[in-house]
Amino acid sequence: MQNTTGTDAALPLPRARSGSARPLSARIAVSRPHVELRAAVGLIALALLIAGTVTIVLVASAGPTPLVPRSSISFPAWVAGPLHGLLAPITAPNETISDWFSVLAVAMLLVYGVVLVCVRAVGTRVVIGSVLVLHAVLLFSPPLQLEDVFNYLGYARLGALHGLNPYTHVMAQASLDPVYLLTTWHHLQSPYGPLFTAATYPLALLPLPVAYWVLKVATVLGSLGLLALCWRCARALGRDPRTVVAFVALNPIYLIWALGGFHNDVFMIDAALASVVLVLRRRDRAAGGALAVAIAIKFTAVLLLPFLLLAITPARRRVRLLSGLGLAAIPLIVLSTALFGFALPNLSTQSSLLTAYSVPNLLGDAIGAGGGAPWLLHLADAAVVLLVVWLVARRRDWLSGAGWATLALLLSLAWLVPWYLLWLLPLAALARSARLRAAALAMTVFLVISFVPWTGLVLSEHGVRTLTGSAGAASLQREASLQK
Repeated sequence: MQNTTGTDAALPLPRARSGSARPLSARIAVSRPHVELRAAVGLIALALLIAGTVTIVLVASAGPTPLVPRSSISFPAWVAGPLHGLLAPITAPNETISDWFSVLAVAMLLVYGVVLVCVRAVGTRVVIGSVLVLHAVLLFSPPLQLEDVFNYLGYARLGALHGLNPYTHVMAQASLDPVYLLTTWHHLQSPYGPLFTAATYPLALLPLPVAYWVLKVATVLGSLGLLALCWRCARALGRDPRTVVAFVALNPIYLIWALGGFHNDVFMIDAALASVVLVLRRRDRAAGGALAVAIAIKFTAVLLLPFLLLAITPARRRVRLLSGLGLAAIPLIVLSTALFGFALPNLSTQSSLLTAYSVPNLLGDAIGAGGGAPWLLHLADAAVVLLVVWLVARRRDWLSGAGWATLALLLSLAWLVPWYLLWLLPLAALARSARLRAAALAMTVFLVISFVPWTGLVLSEHGVRTLTGSAGAASLQREASLQK
């Protein structure tokens, strides 16, 4: 048994055969210095990961910087947070801050790799304590990299305060609302799921700073709930919960872009993982209900359905899961219809936009299609559907299948942003497939490298530019019209 406390390990020796001069029933101590070294390295890596996160949060809180988009337009004290003032306002040029952030994010990526290697030698309390500290630090941070948290509030206020359906109207129609300066998608109907949108309506009745902090606290608590579900799934599957939680929670994309940006994907994954836990506990109707909630928060969760059905036998269990899904869908549909009529989230417009380093855009540039051309996006969608059919037909490990399908979905997206990795991380951490975990780590590296500001600057200096083809230029024009 591996010793993880740093003390020597005692190994039992077999008794001597009859006729021996003396029984060998004693226990001897064998030094395990490599365990002590791995534990020490793991502790140092965790400390560095926390220090890097604290540094980013302090700089982001100090004043307007590129770390907090639109902070140069509006950066009130309630957005800056309670850590504002601990550092003097940053006077360095934006390019310098962007370069510094890029180096620190890549360094945290390397440290994350060290943590994963050493986590088994680190005590459970240390891992849990580190996760709690990181969540507390990020709770006090302004939203990092993206301002979607204000878009959530903007659509909620559009509906609850201004009486305009967020699925048929845009925030520009309520441009005098104080949240407007902090939002991005001024001419885009809401792409967010009806259950999430309905749940944010009560926040519109609160003062904007209070609503902002309620949503931040809810997101951090949702993240802790997600990790608790990962822990429970790991125990049910016979996996080491420490490694699963570390794989998810200490990933720099999870910290900086997902939790640090307070994105609603956390709530979708909460409900999706709850359906996995319930299936493992043979509570199939409840699992179907949880999945219905996840789909109503974000439609992406529907990808889990065929793999949940694959996980359970006999057929009557599948019927129970589908009945639970259908029964839960009824009140959700009634709620959506009562608030929003028959309008649906505007997924089509956003999915037609391109990010510079999405795989379809890079592939389209490489083959001379001008970026992520529509035919290429349709081909990618068809490939995902075919892969799901093939994975289900193989009837192998259903969690691994769900993970591979999710990875394929990420690779097919025209609008690929780092925090979407959250859809994949828990599945990769829990599945039996080491290759899936390696692929998730490779995707992490790709997303960090492609989304840190330094990459675009360096490539531009060397004449490498994406989004310059016909499809890319059209996407940029469309994005500008949605944000103006």
